[in-house]
Amino acid sequence: QLQLVESGGGLVQPGGSLRLSCVASGFTLAIGWFRQAPGKEREGVSCIGISGGITTYADSVKGRFTISRDITKNTVYLQMNSLKPEDTGVYYCAAPSRFRGSWCRLDRAGDYDYWGQGTQVTVSS
Repeated sequence: QLQLVESGGGLVQPGGSLRLSCVASGFTLAIGWFRQAPGKEREGVSCIGISGGITTYADSVKGRFTISRDITKNTVYLQMNSLKPEDTGVYYCAAPSRFRGSWCRLDRAGDYDYWGQGTQVTVSS
């Protein structure tokens, strides 16, 4: 049974930066970040595989967000730069329990079995 805890959210002005952290209670083969804005469906943001060998990003965040992993701390980070109001939402980290063909599909939230409680990110002036 894996537990995930996100932190680092907050209120930031457009163009600002935040770094989110996801701490896992144990080793994970992959960690994905998803977000959900009010009235919208949850969408995949980024994912990182074991040792950082695989990284994926949604088109909307490429060039602005960077995902990284510290295996020794069971922690994944999401550095978010040049934030836009449309980045607003609750950000969740998630991990799969088994291999389903790929570790980091952002269009398959169902592939992820363990989810954190979420951290709120608000981008507004």
